Amino acid sequence: MAYVISVSCISCGSCAESCPVSAISQGDSHYVIDAGACLDCGSCAGTCPVGAISEG
Repeated sequence: MAYVISVSCISCGSCAESCPVSAISQGDSHYVIDAGACLDCGSCAGTCPVGAISEG
């Protein structure tokens, strides 16, 4: 199951930089993950300074 980013995201961009397949982009209010492109590797979750990323 793909990872998801919660509304507690502070839009710092660290997750997008860590994604090996560029599945993360800036959404309307916070960053979002393209579930179809996500590899479920968890690289993004480890870089989030506020813990806003979890397995969906």
